[in-house]
Amino acid sequence: MSALRDAAMKSKAWPFEEARAILKRYEKAPPEKGYVLFETGYGPSGLPHIGTFGEVARTTMIRRAFEVISDIPTRLICFSDDVDGMRKVPENVPQQDMLREHMQKPLTSVPDPYGEYDSFGHHNNAMLRRFLDTFGFEYDFISATDFYKSGRFDETLLRCAERYDAIMAIMLKSLREERQQTYSAFLPIHPETGRVLYVPMKHVDAARGEITFDDETGREWTLPVTGGHVKLQWKPDFGARWAALGVDFEMYGKDHSTNTPIYDGICEVLGGRKPNHMTYELFLDDQGQKISKSKGNGLTIDEWLTYAATESLSYFMYQKPKTAKRMHFDVIPRAVDEYHQQLRAYPDQDVDAQVNNPVWHIHGGQPPVSKMVVPFSMLLNLASVAGAKDAKGLWGYIRAYAPEASPETHPDLDAAAGFAVRYFADKIAPHRVFRAPTEQERAAMLDLRARLVKLADVTAAEFENIPTNRDELLSADGLQSMVFAVGKDHGFEPLRDWFKALYEVLLGASEGPRFGGFIALYGVAETIALIDKGLAGDFVTV
Repeated sequence: MSALRDAAMKSKAWPFEEARAILKRYEKAPPEKGYVLFETGYGPSGLPHIGTFGEVARTTMIRRAFEVISDIPTRLICFSDDVDGMRKVPENVPQQDMLREHMQKPLTSVPDPYGEYDSFGHHNNAMLRRFLDTFGFEYDFISATDFYKSGRFDETLLRCAERYDAIMAIMLKSLREERQQTYSAFLPIHPETGRVLYVPMKHVDAARGEITFDDETGREWTLPVTGGHVKLQWKPDFGARWAALGVDFEMYGKDHSTNTPIYDGICEVLGGRKPNHMTYELFLDDQGQKISKSKGNGLTIDEWLTYAATESLSYFMYQKPKTAKRMHFDVIPRAVDEYHQQLRAYPDQDVDAQVNNPVWHIHGGQPPVSKMVVPFSMLLNLASVAGAKDAKGLWGYIRAYAPEASPETHPDLDAAAGFAVRYFADKIAPHRVFRAPTEQERAAMLDLRARLVKLADVTAAEFENIPTNRDELLSADGLQSMVFAVGKDHGFEPLRDWFKALYEVLLGASEGPRFGGFIALYGVAETIALIDKGLAGDFVTV
């Protein structure tokens, strides 16, 4: 453990850098509450999306890193702000008209449009928890509805009433003049309509812990700030929650970064210690727009898991969290293959390199052994030419390429084969565009065909006097060298134009795997037949 801790203390991996910063909070004395508290917040205004998962995944990576460098216990809370009033109806859920009848009500008071849970908030919370449980995250879930109504938040809410002027001073500095006139840190929940009201306060009675206000009809009401009768505006709620729970770390998206001084200031006004925070860049859809829960753009959680295993998503989340990244279907194959590349590298690395390997952080220091003897990108191309309907349709080729592999001994490969068939059918096949070869490309492909025919017909005896044996020539590297040589001999410059031609003529795509590896997997005879069809124009539709 000492070697691991030593490596962790000097690691440049971002989870360890954040963990060391958290450790500095308690270099003089351990936390009075007995543990370091990590928190991630969730606004259940729409169906959970991958960005939500990313916060929990990344926070968990930092938590695990902290546990390596410190013996202080840790805890992770996933907090859902489900008292938030529904300000707009998400575009990607049913019963839009019904939902519009419940505008401004707390999400846990809005009926579930799916008819499965007590409320829309409960539905979205359940979806979030189901997904987090799928990944095996260790966390405690807190519903803001329960937090406000159970009395757990009462002490802090009473302190908010007591220090209301100080909270308002922080908030008013950040608001435009016209907004200042009507702003209140407290949002009452109307006793009759159940709606969250955005109205100014007529009086805040710190001694009694009550607020007085006029509703939208001009009727005056007085409500206690405790017991779920009132909620805090979302910015004060951030800081008040930190103070109430003693949060030590929370990360959030770049769009929150300008609010950090507000969150911190309110936390400190309420007697808390501001937590460490980390700001990450936002995820973008295929059009470069920010992913939004309410719009439902970008990838959903379930969509990613339709085409790849969960670990690939964790790998995507690990990469460069402070850089904006497109999150669309086309990022999945690369994420899968890079994840397995890192897995294969891990066993041969020393401990310094291992703690900088993404798979250490994805698996909490216990990464599995990769059995992906065929890259996912290669499986996609195999699916495109094999006409397979499921993973079984690819296993004949896989066994010929890797005789030691089977669905039983290589379950990750078997799962990937099924994902590849599905991904190809849904995301590649509808968009394939084949073309006829140019004269230069036709000549090169005929040359490649001739070399493959010769290689297929040669017996092992004919290679007795040649240094490189037949098995080496038929290997992925040997075949790649052959394809490379053909391109050079036919004057392709740059050489990638030759490989692009093979992909476009034979596979209907502009990009693909190492073509030598594809031949080794698909088979020499099968590739010869594929070239014949491509040259005959069988794939080109008029």
